[in-house]
Amino acid sequence: MNTEQIFDLALKAAGLSEAPADSGVIVPGDNIKKIAFGIDIDTAEIMLAKQLGFDCVITHHPHSVHKVDLYKVMDNQIERMVEAGVPVNKAQKALAERKEQVDRNMHVTNYDKAANAAKLLNMPFIAIHSPADLLVEDYLQQYLDDRLRDKPMALIKDVLDVLLEIPEYQNTCAQPKVRVGSEKSYAGKVFVTMAGGTSGGKDVIKAYFEAGIGTLVVMHVPDDVVEAVKKQNIGNIIVAGHMASDSIGVNLVIKAFEEKGLEVVRLSGVIEPC
Repeated sequence: MNTEQIFDLALKAAGLSEAPADSGVIVPGDNIKKIAFGIDIDTAEIMLAKQLGFDCVITHHPHSVHKVDLYKVMDNQIERMVEAGVPVNKAQKALAERKEQVDRNMHVTNYDKAANAAKLLNMPFIAIHSPADLLVEDYLQQYLDDRLRDKPMALIKDVLDVLLEIPEYQNTCAQPKVRVGSEKSYAGKVFVTMAGGTSGGKDVIKAYFEAGIGTLVVMHVPDDVVEAVKKQNIGNIIVAGHMASDSIGVNLVIKAFEEKGLEVVRLSGVIEPC
């Protein structure tokens, strides 16, 4: 199997018809049977994969042009906000400042370091970011909806208990945490937002709460946003965990690969699903 075919499997698993701006083939290759898949792949991991005889390396967090273009997938957050009941014009304006910030931050990075190493080592290299994030977002939303359906007065503690049923959250040292609210807070409507490149910032979170969301479940949230949301005093935030949440999406991608006979070894932060 070649890199394009492998990448297409990830797109298909996520229900996508075209490549998002933060994902794609960085270094092409063929005759791939054994893959090393990590959350963060850099030069060291590429060299390790070469030494251990892997045919291809896949990173979750983007590199090369996919890193510089990360801000371009943030518009997916507008669609997610609209699903939660935020008017589309308000969603666009809430996201605008953070989107510009991400563009500026990624523009100055050494975006091609790992890609250059892969090219020099003749190691096929793929970035799969948004497909995995979309998979975990959909999976967690459905999981929480199913478990909390008959609990209209659920507390944040109940949401945490449901998350901890999932192996990736059980097997991490950084288990889900309440960052705004408390375990005794009423959860209200629980909504998962984990795709769209990166955190949307305080205005996006406020828009969710003003649309009637009671608790947001996210991968991570910066300190300044936590402080701003506490001052807003509207809703709750549960940080499910970055590596564990990414791992759920990555493991769903790996499942699609293994069903096609590919051998995949998890490294660089990917938590085993059992």
